[in-house]
Amino acid sequence: MEYYCCNFYERRGNVKEDIEKMKQMEKHQVDNKDQKMTTNMGLKISNTDDSLKAGLRGPTLLEDFHFREKITHFDHERIPERVVHARGFGAHGFFQVYESMTEYTKAKFLQDPNIKTPVFVRFSTVVGSRGSADTVRDVRGFATKFYTEEGNFDIVGNNIPVFFIQDAIKFPDVIHAVKPEPNNEIPQATSAHDTFWDFVVSTPETAHMVMWLMSDRAIPRSFRMMEGFGVNTFRFVNAQGKSRFVKFHWKPLLGVHSLLRDEAQKLCGKDPDFHRRDLWNAIEQGQYPEYEFGVQMIEEDQEFNFDFDILDPTKLWPEEMVPVKIIGKMTLNRNVDNFFAETEQVAFCPANIVPGIDFSNDPLLQGRLFSYEDTQLTRLGGPNFHEIPINRPIVPIHNNQRDGMHRMTINPGVTSYFPNTLAQNTPMPATEEEGGFVHYTEKIDGRKIRGRSESFRDFYSQATMFWNSMSIPEKKHIVDAFHYEVGSVKDKNIKQRVVDMFGNVAPDLAEQVAHRIGVNAPANTDENKVGAVSPALSQENTIKTAMTRKVAIFIENGFCTKSVMQMMDALNSAGVSSELISSHLGMVTGKDGNQLEATKDFTTADAVFYDAVYIPGGRDSIAELSKHFCTRNFINEAFHHAKSIAASDEGADFLDSTDVSSLSPSQSKIEGELETQLGVVKVKNTQDMTKFFEEFIKLISMDRHWGRNC
Repeated sequence: MEYYCCNFYERRGNVKEDIEKMKQMEKHQVDNKDQKMTTNMGLKISNTDDSLKAGLRGPTLLEDFHFREKITHFDHERIPERVVHARGFGAHGFFQVYESMTEYTKAKFLQDPNIKTPVFVRFSTVVGSRGSADTVRDVRGFATKFYTEEGNFDIVGNNIPVFFIQDAIKFPDVIHAVKPEPNNEIPQATSAHDTFWDFVVSTPETAHMVMWLMSDRAIPRSFRMMEGFGVNTFRFVNAQGKSRFVKFHWKPLLGVHSLLRDEAQKLCGKDPDFHRRDLWNAIEQGQYPEYEFGVQMIEEDQEFNFDFDILDPTKLWPEEMVPVKIIGKMTLNRNVDNFFAETEQVAFCPANIVPGIDFSNDPLLQGRLFSYEDTQLTRLGGPNFHEIPINRPIVPIHNNQRDGMHRMTINPGVTSYFPNTLAQNTPMPATEEEGGFVHYTEKIDGRKIRGRSESFRDFYSQATMFWNSMSIPEKKHIVDAFHYEVGSVKDKNIKQRVVDMFGNVAPDLAEQVAHRIGVNAPANTDENKVGAVSPALSQENTIKTAMTRKVAIFIENGFCTKSVMQMMDALNSAGVSSELISSHLGMVTGKDGNQLEATKDFTTADAVFYDAVYIPGGRDSIAELSKHFCTRNFINEAFHHAKSIAASDEGADFLDSTDVSSLSPSQSKIEGELETQLGVVKVKNTQDMTKFFEEFIKLISMDRHWGRNC
């Protein structure tokens, strides 16, 4: 003890000196511009952008120690929260195929339309932590686990069909860049900062994905109104051994709709759980979200028939070139019983496949096959995470895997190896005829190389196609997004490089952004740049319906009970829900003496929670509403967010005191007692409100009214 103490005090005297030395070493490391990248063992690395492959377009090789070290370290950086997709929300449901897919795949769950395959779906944001908000600008995860009779099959997808990078070895880089900056853990759940955009301008393959990220797709209105994509290229293999390349799609039957940036940012503060609450409530109310399942297929002999590489994960297959074949439907009809046990502990992996589905040499997919399962080992406490109830297949499990942390199965018998005689060689491998999985036989002939195919070198053409395919409002929103995101960058050189980079995508986009953020417009751009157009990419061409939308109805004492009751009935018949809002919660008395309950007030409600607003008549009610600034603010906000607004009798006069009055009279359309103007409908002094209700519901189904120049 005496020696230890003396030694301790002796060392104490050198603490300042030691700290100074450490600071000098750190400064040297930062200032040293000639430092070379190494593995954790000090081996210098010649390439950290491309995994080791069997040929430039071949599969990734397991012997790539740099890839395995880089991904393994990344997989285990967050404990116990997921490294990415930490904030998620899940639901149970079922899937049914419309017709047998025998011609294309032998996967059993895609054969019989009478079979309902159980599913669990987890929606998520990528960047933020578990405590971040739902409505941030981000990619959304759309992961589906099918509990099939041949084992679990996972589609681990996103709401965007492409990705930032082409090779999985760069996944740690893009996530490190977009996550909060390591010196101060700021900012949370956003890409509006220097390190992300520094990575973007240093990695031009990100251009296409960034266009999607800056679009309305990155701020969905709801998980129920969000498309899903498998992102990677897989294979369908039929019983005859014929293979086709395939991409997976989920198409919501409510259409694809989004929030405005201003709405999304306000919702982050007013209700950070907006998306999960929306999904939970819809299922509880029996408004079950439905998504049709579609596939794009390319014959093997057509692999090189396109002006893009079909294995490049930064490219999509335009639906006009490769149509989406709709083959089934998924319905989400049950909320979880316990969020942690199910949503938090569910483990997805793209390596979970069934006979009839196989992998391609997509270099992003090749890395994901390893990374997902590796991550679960730490997050879920060891190799037995498949025994957690939400992860268990519905078929029996027989193998010789034993023991490990959190083992729940009690295996009888003395054998845990194969072959054996003591247990008559059980369990033994199944033949292909018995349902055993057999990998598709693909000829691979290439040199072992760390590199990238030249067919992956086109970084801008599909980004241009995306821009060309957008409607005028969508383009305006993209410019606004770039303005906010890149405008938040501190380094002016990075801002300039962003503008220069996206001058290769769309000169008019780059010029508008340059003007907004105070840098120079890009030089030497091709002002006559043209490119392909894909109408399927624009949300203006999506399904539009009033189903499951939500309307705010204002009432104060003296409101017109009859018009409110009739409106609520009409909305309900159209599948639209409504909530009564007053200056206080509780019972409100109509002018006929009947009472209705206001379940929200102007403190607990806000325009961003609703798709439309209705102001009914009633002289005393309108007089009371007129006293409150918040009522006008509510209407003004709904108006500037391009939402539908309806008013009757004195309620129509009340609109003249709001921003709705800014609409030009020349934009009005009058039919009988009805007056409509860019999503605003009014009616006065009519006995039959039927046409008024029908017009309002029609306006709600249009989603937004961009003619207001919002």
